[in-house]
Amino acid sequence: MAASQRRRTEAGPLDEDQVRSERIAIVGAGSWGTALGLLLCGNGHEVRLWGHDPTHIADLLAARENRAFLPGFPLPASMLPTADLAAALHDATAVLVVVPSQFFALVLRQMAPVLAPGLGVAWATKGFDPDSGRLLHEVAGDILGSRDVGILSGPSFAGEVARGLPTAVTVAASAPGFAERLAELVRGPRFRAYTHDDIIGVQVGGAAKNVIAIATGIADGLGFGANTRAALITRGLAEVIRLGEALGARRETFMGLAGLGDLVLTCTDNQSRNRRLGLALAAGRPAQDAMAEIGQEVEGVVTARAVHAMAARLGVEMPISTEVHAVLYAGTTPAEATQHLLERAGRSELDE
Repeated sequence: MAASQRRRTEAGPLDEDQVRSERIAIVGAGSWGTALGLLLCGNGHEVRLWGHDPTHIADLLAARENRAFLPGFPLPASMLPTADLAAALHDATAVLVVVPSQFFALVLRQMAPVLAPGLGVAWATKGFDPDSGRLLHEVAGDILGSRDVGILSGPSFAGEVARGLPTAVTVAASAPGFAERLAELVRGPRFRAYTHDDIIGVQVGGAAKNVIAIATGIADGLGFGANTRAALITRGLAEVIRLGEALGARRETFMGLAGLGDLVLTCTDNQSRNRRLGLALAAGRPAQDAMAEIGQEVEGVVTARAVHAMAARLGVEMPISTEVHAVLYAGTTPAEATQHLLERAGRSELDE
């Protein structure tokens, strides 16, 4: 089926009786997995949405809505929730993993025995492996062997994608053809997908920005104002670039959607769970209480620990990320962390 036939039109999704060009397994039934499933169904594809919790999946099937994580958006007939991973992957022509980074390796190990030979795997997970600190494409290579792999990243809140608001993302992959295939699957009238060949940079940008978002939430919660927020975003970007380059990424990648774009989004809007955690920390709330109230994974908490270890191992200076780690794991108060940053010695802005 031609791309123009299978995509959503401005008038709405394709008719239900039209033949669907792809059968896509989405592994992860949270807000982002569900939003991407809605997007793909609107583009004329059939989606099997897998979740690990049978009770949650039963509610999805009964209500035809993800009331726990993305309420208010009916699931189309072309989306089938399931708690059976093998069934979700059976006959799939594309696979998109959308689980928190701390469960990424575990889920891939469960997938490996039932994945069709040669089938590429993509993910929209933003983070590092919490145990080893490695990039997720390295983890995927160890577990899945020599398959095409790719990542979808960029400034994209699930609720806005589900509402059909204009969004642009980056798709990077181990091979140019696989990146274009993934981008073509998700492209639509209000969802632009650009391809990229820097799979390291796209992953680092999408993961490390969550730590900076916690810092900006703390600063705003302490009442420091717009000047401070802009400074944290700018200097935070410098930290992310330094880490990315040390890992083999290209500097210019961080000027794009998966770098600066995602950083600005996550640091400035209260739809960001990481920013909301920072606001709660500034108000004196314990991190565990704040995360329980948010009700979904706050990726920056796990990522802060991975970034701290990576920066130490690589000799990369990341003062903002270091202070976020200290607040989360070393008992430093937000006010103390702020003072530590303000007391740093002067330097040239262009110093590496």
